Amino acid sequence: MTDAIDNNTRKLTGWHVAAMFVGGFGIIIGVNVFMATQAVSTFPGLEVDSSYADSQTFDDRRAAQEALGWVASAEADAGEVRLTLVDGTGRPVYPAELEALLTRPTTRADDQVLELTRGANGVLVAPAELAEGRWRLRLTGVARDGTEYRHNITFTYSDS
Repeated sequence: MTDAIDNNTRKLTGWHVAAMFVGGFGIIIGVNVFMATQAVSTFPGLEVDSSYADSQTFDDRRAAQEALGWVASAEADAGEVRLTLVDGTGRPVYPAELEALLTRPTTRADDQVLELTRGANGVLVAPAELAEGRWRLRLTGVARDGTEYRHNITFTYSDS
C-alpha cells in the first residue's frame, strides 16, 4: 500500500519553487503596474499652482467667505443643472461675477463651463450634458462687496 502512495507523489524541485516564486511576484508586480497606470491616467491635475502660497491667505479668505453667509445647492435633471444660491435669510443672491464649471471628480474629459441664467424664484439654470455618475459643480466668483467666493458641490446624477 505504501508503494502505491510513493509512486503517485511528485517531488518538489528547485524549478518548481522558482516558478512559484516568479509567478507569485509577477502577479503582484503586474497588478501594481496596472493600478499605478490607472491612478496616473485618471488624475485630473493640479488644483493650485502653489499649495504653500495658497495656504498663506486661506484662513482670511475662508473667514470673508463665511461672513457672506451664502448657502449653495445644486440639482440636475434632464439635461439641466439648477443652482440655488441664497443668503442666511433664504433670499436669492446674485454675485457680481459667478462662473460655474461642471466636472467629473476624476477626469477633465467631461468638463463643461455652464452658462447660468436666472430662472424662477432666484434659481440659476444652465443646460448641461449629463451622464450617470458623480459630478462636481465648481463655483468661483466675486460678491458685490468684492469678496472672493469659491464653493464645490458634489452630487450624483441618475437617469432614473
